Amino acid sequence: MVSPSQEKMSRREREIMDTLFALGDQASAEEIRARLSDPPGYSAIRAMLARLEAKGYVRHREEGLRYVYMPTTSRSSAQRNALTRLVRVFFRGSPQETAAALLKQESWTDEELDALRAEIERVRREKKS
Repeated sequence: MVSPSQEKMSRREREIMDTLFALGDQASAEEIRARLSDPPGYSAIRAMLARLEAKGYVRHREEGLRYVYMPTTSRSSAQRNALTRLVRVFFRGSPQETAAALLKQESWTDEELDALRAEIERVRREKKS
């Protein structure tokens, strides 16, 4: 089996992985297919899942007559990778631009802003020690 970090995913494969995480880290081929934009046929989704499994991105287990697919990487690792990709592609690699865009675009409650401020202060303290 190839390490997931050694082979790139196509756009559709990435969409399948995103859907798998959105469905709670496990789903059948049909559940994944139903959530995809312009969904392919059932055979095509099974072939794509088999390719993702061969690349090392997913594994499966049998539940009765169906396969249930799970990512091989943790949710936290996938979040880090997705965030890194988002920052690199849309914000020229700048975490500051990314955070500023989120602050401007979203509707934040005072409690949420206070929590963000507290997190910034926590990170600041950690960097000093």
